[in-house]
Amino acid sequence: MFKRQTTGSVICTSCGTLVGVNDAVCYSCNRRNPGLWGYAPAFRRLGQDLGFVPLVMGGTIVLYVLSLLVDVAGMRPILAPSSMAIRLLGASGSYPVFVEGRWWTVLTAGWLHGGLLHIVLNMLWIRQLAPAVAELYGPGRMVIVYTLAGVVGFTFTSVAGRYIGFLPLIGGAQLSLGASAPIFGLLGALVYYGNRTGSRHVREAGLQYALMMGIFGLIMPGIDNQAHLGGFVGGYVAGLLLDPLKPERIDHLVGGAACLVVTLVAVVASFVTALPLLLN
Repeated sequence: MFKRQTTGSVICTSCGTLVGVNDAVCYSCNRRNPGLWGYAPAFRRLGQDLGFVPLVMGGTIVLYVLSLLVDVAGMRPILAPSSMAIRLLGASGSYPVFVEGRWWTVLTAGWLHGGLLHIVLNMLWIRQLAPAVAELYGPGRMVIVYTLAGVVGFTFTSVAGRYIGFLPLIGGAQLSLGASAPIFGLLGALVYYGNRTGSRHVREAGLQYALMMGIFGLIMPGIDNQAHLGGFVGGYVAGLLLDPLKPERIDHLVGGAACLVVTLVAVVASFVTALPLLLN
């Protein structure tokens, strides 16, 4: 599948024009190394998002099943993992971040879910939004947007839970998890793209989805509205910093891969550091 092409032409990974496999620069969009050292065709076979959606779905499903298995006795109705299990695997919020000092959980919480319906709905949203953002920004920048939005979203709710936790609806959470924060980040990136390019359709679609999900969060109990707000802000700012009107560069792909590696390290760190706390 990942066989390297050494001769001939390939399609530029940024603008889609035909370039030589060994060309240093794309003459249409000025992207450096448009053929990705001959691996561009292999990466294109992964899809527009370079396999990110299957990776997220696979990773979150594995962690969800693991969260059920590590504390079967504490499992709640409708296949909801126990608080001990989600803390062990890296749930965020004011308690893990400020009381336990496990600040890196702002990276891991977006990969955990509190029940079967929770994970199913979020995976459906990711399947719809991630490829769309990857098409507009490029897959590397989409992963960066997703990761930064999650970090900002769970930082928002952790700080709010610490200092204004007594307020209803916007008081943050002591324990928070779920892909909704980075999903709102994808919506924020879409809104910024619409503003930056003048695409009314993209801007309104992003705003409508965000408002619909935001209203749902205000009506339904147990929804972390601060994480949603922070995720949207994080995605919008990430879109601004990454500028979708400029072609994606190789360092964006490297940055996206680094985000995934750092997140994996954070998951391992969460498990290693939480186990002694929970056993005491």
